[in-house]
Parts: sequence; C-alpha cells; structure tokens
Amino acid sequence: MEKKYKILVTNDDGIDSPGIFALASAMSQLGEVVVAAPDRQQSAVGHALTVARPLRVTKVKRNGALFGYAIDGTPSDCVKIALSNLLEEKPDLVVSGINHGQNTAINILYSGTVAAATEGMLAGVPSIAISVASHDTSVPMDAAAEYALIIAGKLLESKLKPNFLLNVNVPAIPKENILGIKVAKHSSSYWKDTYEMRLDPFGRKYYWFAGEYYLESEDDIETDDAALAKGYVTITPVHFDFTKYDVLTQLKHFEV
Repeated sequence: MEKKYKILVTNDDGIDSPGIFALASAMSQLGEVVVAAPDRQQSAVGHALTVARPLRVTKVKRNGALFGYAIDGTPSDCVKIALSNLLEEKPDLVVSGINHGQNTAINILYSGTVAAATEGMLAGVPSIAISVASHDTSVPMDAAAEYALIIAGKLLESKLKPNFLLNVNVPAIPKENILGIKVAKHSSSYWKDTYEMRLDPFGRKYYWFAGEYYLESEDDIETDDAALAKGYVTITPVHFDFTKYDVLTQLKHFEV
C-alpha cells in the first residue's frame, strides 16, 4: 500500500491505555497518525458531550517524542475537537480503541469506543471501533493491532460510502488460535442490571454497578457474540437510523 493516509486514533480507556499505544503503532504503518484521547478512563460514557465547562487539551510525550493530545472530556469530545481544531484537514480514517472489553450487542449503545468512531462516521470519515474481549489490561494487544491494520487497510482501499462504521471485536486468545475474520450481525444479548448496596467508612450507603451479561445464543455464528466466543474476529457494519418504519403508517391516525 503506497499511499500514505492521515489517521485519527482515539479511545475511551484514556491516552495512557496500552491499547491505544498498540493501535497508534499499527496505524503508523499506513501513514501519519494523530492521537486525540481522553486524559483519563471514560468507559461506558456513550455519546456524552461536555457542554457546561471548557475543555483542556494537553500534549503528551512518550519516549521523548509527541505521542498525542490528552483532552479532559469524553471520547466524542476528543473526536469533535480533533476534527474541528487539532487537525489541519479531515483525516482519511478514524480508528477508536483498542478497547479493553468487548463491545458486542447492546454494549454499542454504552460504549465510548463506539461513540468516538460514530463521531468520525457522522463527519463523513471512514471509521472503525476495535475492542478485545478482555478487561485485563495485561492481555497482549498484538493480535488486535494486527487485525486492526488488516481491516483498516481493506476499508481504506474500498470504495464504500462512509455512512457506517465498522465495529470490530477480537477474542482474547493467542493469535495462532484465532480462526479468522467473520462478518456478523449484532446479537440480542443484554445486561440484567443490578446494583450492590455498600457502606462507606462513615456508614453511608452507596451503590456499585454489578450487572450480569446474558448471551442470546452461543450457537448462532452469524452473530457477533457467538462468533467471537468461537474464536473469530468479528466485523459488524453499524449505522444510526432510529426510525421505526413499520410503525410509521400505524401512527398516521395520530395526525390532526
């Protein structure tokens, strides 16, 4: 691949995450990389934007060289401010990740990783969200980084209109055990929400999220959760159109 691309890399785990370092290193093989990411952990913030206070942008160095920009906001903030202020021109690609923890099924609604890629998509830029199926930050990122590079290259070379994003999930298994890439739809798996009530040192109650994730099916390999569990890297094209079309005509009698 001879053409050098301009790539914006972001995440929701924060600019110090091992995942974003691995992703930026992989994307550098395709061209110029600019990193703009939250200055701290911002998982599960969805598409939240900061509107009631100013945003601070700080340059971050690694090994004595500029690594990227840390922003004291959400993942969506990071992409928006990068596109509007930090970059001189629109990038060829936005890649968000590598997230620690899978973003399959209902998780895409809560994921800051997917939200950041969504902002790229909404700006008309080909965009990818990539996650590895483990919250253990010591899990090696080499396989996920390698697949991110493969998928990014294929997307950049395609002639597909960027009105969707690619949601990619990588199993947390040795690279040699991964079965390949599977294009799959999102499953209908869901969270059963529970909150544990605890007491702080002063005897005051507080609540800690402790939900349980219920898999729709472990057998339907056409869904992201099942294919991921089998050992595939999953790709799901995602777009946002919230209209419930089959109800439109049924609601016509509401009109006055």
